[in-house]
Amino acid sequence: MKVLVLYYSKGGNTKKLAHDIAKGVESAGVTAVLKNTYEVSKDDFIESAGIIAGSPVYFGVMAWELKKVFDDFVGIRRKMEHTVGAAFATGGHPTGGKETTILSILQCMLIYSMIIVGDPLSASGHYGVGCVGAPDDTASEDGFKLGLRVAELCKKLG
Repeated sequence: MKVLVLYYSKGGNTKKLAHDIAKGVESAGVTAVLKNTYEVSKDDFIESAGIIAGSPVYFGVMAWELKKVFDDFVGIRRKMEHTVGAAFATGGHPTGGKETTILSILQCMLIYSMIIVGDPLSASGHYGVGCVGAPDDTASEDGFKLGLRVAELCKKLG
């Protein structure tokens, strides 16, 4: 069983959080497939029981590099119906649009008919994991918990 941790990262902060999320996936005994937007394939989507996608905040929504993946892969969306989906975001300011960025990712996942989950109550219990700048200890731990939650749900559904 695989969970795809997909991200776009220009400055490296989103990539760091993606690594923390992948560790959480692996801790559940599920294979984490860590890919950036330039590496990911349609097969990565189809072969994954879950997808956790992340982006830096760009004007309150996901970066075009991540949106392009969802746009380019729309032809496989009917194959994604029972896939678990979750999202994460990094930003440069405490009120800088992380939640709206996460929601823009989740909107694409809903159109793909995915099963959407937020981060667990042991983390923030909201839309997904977000942080300002590089992930601090709290954001890293919350990312780990999100990865673990998605992996455990995939195992239950699988």
